[in-house]
Amino acid sequence: QVQLVESGGGLVQPGGSLRLSCAASRSIFSIYRMGWFRQVPGKEREMVATISSGGGTNYADSVKGRFTISRDNAKNTVYLQMNSLKPDASAVYYCNGRNYDANWWPSWGQGTQVTVSS
Repeated sequence: QVQLVESGGGLVQPGGSLRLSCAASRSIFSIYRMGWFRQVPGKEREMVATISSGGGTNYADSVKGRFTISRDNAKNTVYLQMNSLKPDASAVYYCNGRNYDANWWPSWGQGTQVTVSS
């Protein structure tokens, strides 16, 4: 499994922006799909956005039009640009990957904390 390190979180005011990064320990070029997830205490981890190796994306309804996922295969990095942030976006954000016709990898990184508050 590829090791993933998330970064870029922090404290931001409502309406602000953050860009999260997910650095992989090896090439992600051939990985079928990469994704960003988030979790708040007491709740299940939820999918935020995913991107395929061909660049196809999908988003949770709650973030459509405000968040953008992208991948830079040359840098082995996946990004999540988050705009117009709302307090309900506060969570620990994780990235993960999966191959075609397989589950998301079982191991998760440390994540990066995002807090949206005035």
